[in-house]
Amino acid sequence: MIHYQLQCREAHGFDGWFRDSAAFEAQAARGLIACPTCGDTNVARALMAPALAKGAALPAPLPPPQPAPAGKPVAVAGGGMPDHLRAMLQRMRAEVERTCDYVGADFADEARRIHSGESEKRGIYGEATPEQAEALAEDGIEVARIPWVPRADG
Repeated sequence: MIHYQLQCREAHGFDGWFRDSAAFEAQAARGLIACPTCGDTNVARALMAPALAKGAALPAPLPPPQPAPAGKPVAVAGGGMPDHLRAMLQRMRAEVERTCDYVGADFADEARRIHSGESEKRGIYGEATPEQAEALAEDGIEVARIPWVPRADG
């Protein structure tokens, strides 16, 4: 058996177990795998964390992240941010800017309007205080904070 993290076109994540990779491919091609959240049958494998061998020494757990002060960048311990991480975050920023609507400081209010059906369902990004983000999460509204690095082209 093989375990895959899966994702639909709407970016809902879920997991599935398959006999082998060929079984996954065959079921996905026939539309037999559906997202449990939205029912979409256009499903692909998502990025997964590597499996560790049993008995391997595990590193000490990292301390929980501390919220950054508003408007202040977060530094990576041990110096500057590694180039590959910066490049990945720049690609993420470009994708968010390309596919989502910027709503600025109205983020929390617009997220609530979308959640309640008052506004069109779409991806948005903007600014929210830690308190606003926590209140959204408590109300069952999914939000995520991502490090906002300078654009690759600037």
